Amino acid sequence: MNMKVILKDDILHLGREGEVKQVSIGYARNYLFPRGLAIEATESALKGWEKGRAKREKIFASKLEESKSLAQKLSEVSLSFSHPASPEGRLFGSVGKTEIVKSLKTCGYSVKKESVMIDSPFKAVGSYEVPLRLLSDVTAKIKVTVTARE
Repeated sequence: MNMKVILKDDILHLGREGEVKQVSIGYARNYLFPRGLAIEATESALKGWEKGRAKREKIFASKLEESKSLAQKLSEVSLSFSHPASPEGRLFGSVGKTEIVKSLKTCGYSVKKESVMIDSPFKAVGSYEVPLRLLSDVTAKIKVTVTARE
């Protein structure tokens, strides 16, 4: 069984804020509704959503502009982490999304953990290019260097 929902936020692989999507009832009730990511697309909800369209578009335009300027600034950022490592270059631990977000925060950039697009934490010494998805169509790449600490 499926149901229609109105997305209240951009959701990766599903859609953008304001779109009406057909999803399974379980996905809506167990994931989207409890996290406040969507509402059920009833007649009254659709009418109310349409009334606020112009306001949301204006807000989205300002978010887009803000995200593009942040992406420009972030593309120049280079982070460096120093962790204990074996002689072969394997880290005792790892550098993951949380550590990258904390480091960006100390540099004065506020980025959500979900924006950091790495598959798995870095477990070896080296240089990496990390993509950040600020909005569904705005991305930036930062340089992350992991070195061995004596």
